[in-house]
Amino acid sequence: MTTPHPPATDTPATDASATGDPVTDAPATDASTIGTPATDAPATVTPVAGAAGAAVAKDVRLADFTTLRIGGPADQLIEVTTEQELIDAVREADAAAQPVLLLSGGSNVVIGDEGFRGTVVKIATRGIRVDADACSGAMIHVQAGEDWDAVVQRAIAEEWSGLESMSGIPGLAGSTPVQNVGAYGHEVAETIASVRVWDRVDNAVRTIFAANCGFTYRNSRFKADPSRYAVLEVAFQLPLGDLSAPIGYAELARTLDVEPGSRAPMTEVREAVLALRRSKGMVLDPEDHDTWSAGSFFTNPLLDTTAEVPAGAPQWPQPDGRVKTSAAWLIEHAGIPKGFSIGDAAVSTKHTLALTNRGNATSKELLALATHVRTQVHHAFNITLVNEPVLVNCSL
Repeated sequence: MTTPHPPATDTPATDASATGDPVTDAPATDASTIGTPATDAPATVTPVAGAAGAAVAKDVRLADFTTLRIGGPADQLIEVTTEQELIDAVREADAAAQPVLLLSGGSNVVIGDEGFRGTVVKIATRGIRVDADACSGAMIHVQAGEDWDAVVQRAIAEEWSGLESMSGIPGLAGSTPVQNVGAYGHEVAETIASVRVWDRVDNAVRTIFAANCGFTYRNSRFKADPSRYAVLEVAFQLPLGDLSAPIGYAELARTLDVEPGSRAPMTEVREAVLALRRSKGMVLDPEDHDTWSAGSFFTNPLLDTTAEVPAGAPQWPQPDGRVKTSAAWLIEHAGIPKGFSIGDAAVSTKHTLALTNRGNATSKELLALATHVRTQVHHAFNITLVNEPVLVNCSL
């Protein structure tokens, strides 16, 4: 069998304010590097049969499919609206040894100005299946192409608790487990029961349960081995009720005027989260160039000891003994002001972690800006920032 070219997944981003607990919103993952498949962990295997057609377009401008509005052309783009179309498109490209880019919501990806030489599979599968009872709560099975924020809105309307703090994150549901998307003190690993995938090595559909997904901070087995899996469906196990999960983020608790660790009506939590995200330019708005971004561009650094945290910087102890600090704080205190620009790429005027397209930015300009920010932080604090968005046919 030909070693598959890894799919790209587009993960929305990392939101971390300069003070308070870190927030990260990464709804998708777009990766396109060639890799060797990893050894599989326990999973349920289901045979796949049948074939289906899907719409194919040639020489497609990828900037039109990303929130950054940056990216050159693709050789061909296939939009898939059913699971079978998704499987067939990936399987056929793999059989022909063609590079494959799996494109979800395009919210956490930087595509190079030269575009992508290969097949882009645009995920547009839809459907939600629900099993709910008073004892076990709601088990919702969500197709990969469902809009993530629409899923959150439905969960709140149906009184399924646990997703409300991730309101307003752009992207599609199938990308959320790849990056272990999270925001305002919670992440999807807390609610995911299983992930159904197309295994590109074994040519089979697999159901991988949460314990085997390898979830860590903004990571998973799917992100660690992007050449192997294409997410088909995600199952979320959610408690029933109109109150939120415990409020674990200090800024959100202050906005809601509640004590950290307490609960609040989910509708109020959603409104507060959306207000906070808008204040940082993290809710998409075609008229606001501060939202023409891939979300937060850098993850919050994980340091080995508290001694490595700069004086005055926020710090949050982690279960593994390391310490997390704020990338936004580091950027601001390294002397990078909001609005700083290189060409038409600029640091957001609202949130220093977001690098934005002011209208006609190229990937070259954006990555030059990212390099400058990373260099300044390293010089100031001897800490190297890691980019959150996946880079396709470009490098930092």
